Amino acid sequence: MDEYPLISEHGLIGDLQTAALVSTEATIDWFCSPRYDSPSIFGALLDREKGGYCKISPRVQTYTKRQHYSPDTCVLVTRFLTEQGVGAVIDFMPPALTGKPTKNHRLVRLVRCARGDMTFNIEIAPGFDYARQPHEVTATAEGWEFVSGDERLAVHVVDSLGDQCVSEGRIRGGVLELTARLRAGSATGVLLETDPDGPPRVVPPEECDRLLEDTVSFWHGWLAHSRYKGRWREIVNRSAMTLKLMTYAPSGAMIAAPTTSLPEQIGGERNWDYRYAWIRDTTLSLHALLGMGFTEEAAAFTDWVGNRVREQAGGGEHPLKVMYRVDGSGNLSEETLDHWEGYRASAPVRIGNGAADQLQLDIYGSVLDCLQHADQRGLQTSYANWQALTRMVDWVCDNWEQREAGIWETRGGDKDFTYGRVATWIALDRAIRMASARGRPAELGRWIGHRNAVYSQVMEHGWNRERAAFTQSLGSDVLDSSLLVMPAVGFIAPNDPRWISTMDAIKKDLVSDNLVYRYDPAASPDGLRGSEGTFSACTFWYVESLALAGRLREARLVFDRMLTYANHLGLYSEEIGLTGDQLGNFPQALTHLAIINAALTLDAHLDDVAMPIIPRSSLFPGPYWVSAR
Repeated sequence: MDEYPLISEHGLIGDLQTAALVSTEATIDWFCSPRYDSPSIFGALLDREKGGYCKISPRVQTYTKRQHYSPDTCVLVTRFLTEQGVGAVIDFMPPALTGKPTKNHRLVRLVRCARGDMTFNIEIAPGFDYARQPHEVTATAEGWEFVSGDERLAVHVVDSLGDQCVSEGRIRGGVLELTARLRAGSATGVLLETDPDGPPRVVPPEECDRLLEDTVSFWHGWLAHSRYKGRWREIVNRSAMTLKLMTYAPSGAMIAAPTTSLPEQIGGERNWDYRYAWIRDTTLSLHALLGMGFTEEAAAFTDWVGNRVREQAGGGEHPLKVMYRVDGSGNLSEETLDHWEGYRASAPVRIGNGAADQLQLDIYGSVLDCLQHADQRGLQTSYANWQALTRMVDWVCDNWEQREAGIWETRGGDKDFTYGRVATWIALDRAIRMASARGRPAELGRWIGHRNAVYSQVMEHGWNRERAAFTQSLGSDVLDSSLLVMPAVGFIAPNDPRWISTMDAIKKDLVSDNLVYRYDPAASPDGLRGSEGTFSACTFWYVESLALAGRLREARLVFDRMLTYANHLGLYSEEIGLTGDQLGNFPQALTHLAIINAALTLDAHLDDVAMPIIPRSSLFPGPYWVSAR
């Protein structure tokens, strides 16, 4: 590994229990097994020397590369075009459809030549347990095997219809080196398998064809359940498939991202482990999944959330943790990997996440909004869940005035965050609705009283008269883009004068070239050094807020412009830097959830208007959306 690729120069493949990142150079530089939150086997993305990788590259100095997904699938194709020939590396992971956790995962890497003659170098250099454990590699009769303690990684060679395409491997310094020589129409490859049932073997071409066909059929069949027929079908469908890739099938939990410690600022310390399931994401995920028609995934995630509520995680001072591992366990102790240099020297590299034990009051609003939304649409809450929910709501009534860490998980001290109060109102309001709609037992008088008190507090103390805006915390003058969700959750009317002036203030202070910052760290210190880019999910929340306020021309402009910041595959990391580079963990579920919800909202409002045919020269400035009514 000579250098670090851009974060955006990656595609994602996975089997619904773990995932891998593949660069535009056809290098797998991130892969954890057996789960998303397990130690890495390939980790060169965070340390190019020690991390481990699997690279397939043409043996020429000059070539053009192109990378794309096979249509409507998560099969990734990296093409190399040279004067001598054209070849492709096809990467995919057959979905693990057992419904149970497994240690056995397969990474299939097919190499094909479409024109001329091509020679590819294949290098496999794992780094087990975040490169903390040594390994041995041995040759067998039909392949090779890496062994590190109880961990095994088999390298199966894909047969090539009788042609001897792959040379005998060389083992140097724990690295397996192979050479594949291909002519037009021929193909070969390797199948990497964790925890294999037997020794490495030669894989017949028809077996690989079947695996590829089954994988394509799975994704086509899954996407066929989508009801989305709107204007942005390609990016919405890609977002949905990306979210599916980040959903742990045995439990239904959706991770925030498949990576850890990709920096929010190159060379900075804002590096976090996102390979866990955030309770907060439930709100966006349920609306997005049900809005697109994916009821099975919505039901699985609802069950997962309900299980966490019933467990009253740990019986500690808070009914819920901020985040969990994909199996529902809550041990996320944070540590640093000091032997790794970090992506482009962005240290520290962290595993685990200390924010799991913070008090963040907004998660209770996320849970109740999620379950009430599902309850309305036929995924009714069970009696056991309702009993647990009433205890949780009673806790919220007793504790909603506490200071907390907030939605952005700052480490600069607890505050009376306005968004936390708004989310507390959501929790109480949705609980009241669930009780009233189904005749469930509840202390409605008490809940209503606290709901009204929270509402009044936000309106009186979360509003800053001088700024003419709702602010980050009670009594402050700092703006925060998390408040962009206020009209979407029903806390305030989208055309309320207070809300219109809040949006204008956010636009002035936190919007740059239509991209939205979370907040200004200089105005509101968060306990960390450095700065960060614009937060992609906030930009899509801004789109939704503009649409709800009837500012459709502006909403569509921001949405379409933001789409230009996607990578070549339609994927987004957490943030966008000043030069347009993607920053932070990649891809980020929150951003892709926000894309879907923004598209659903914007589509619904655009369907109520008509766009007349007008000359191109008159499109700007001035409105071009004219009401059809």
